[in-house]
Amino acid sequence: MLDRVRAAPGRLLDAAAYLDDFWPRFGRLGDEPFWKLERAQHFREPDVASWSAMVAGDWERSLVLVEEMRADIASASGPELRRVRIVEQPVTPYLQWEMQILRLRAEAGERIRVLPAKSVAHLEASGTRLPEVVLLGSLAMYEVLYDRTGTLSGARRIDDPDLLGSCRAELSRLYDQGEDLLNYFDREIIPLPPPKPGA
Repeated sequence: MLDRVRAAPGRLLDAAAYLDDFWPRFGRLGDEPFWKLERAQHFREPDVASWSAMVAGDWERSLVLVEEMRADIASASGPELRRVRIVEQPVTPYLQWEMQILRLRAEAGERIRVLPAKSVAHLEASGTRLPEVVLLGSLAMYEVLYDRTGTLSGARRIDDPDLLGSCRAELSRLYDQGEDLLNYFDREIIPLPPPKPGA
């Protein structure tokens, strides 16, 4: 069902409205898990100092700034977080950077699994990549939207309970197929040289 999300009816929200809509619902999740599917290999995060340092070519500074996030990530509270991260090879500079933060999240208890892109090829047979999806238990699902540069532009909130249930089940199956983030990080990310953002 994840490949049908883009065609599903939903309420279009700009970036500010998306966050205003998301956070109150996130706070009401209770015992239901929060799911996230990340498919794109490149995003822009100009509000994150570590990302800006990476893009500027200062990898060492970027890593220092990532490490400074550790305390905030470790002290965050809330529902159980489960993330499926789709990865293509070779790993993009963005993904190499994001993996540093995902490692901190995994060490703090977020349940993160990595899947190679070939594992979702059957869901992308039409030639369209899977959407970026955030699923708040049975409350709502968001198709998160980005502009052509990879910058967050908003989201579509989808409330259809049948679609939410089907997507939750599909995300769970993908999660079960995935590899633990920390194992993947040690094998595939640690040996990489510093990224070249312009590459």
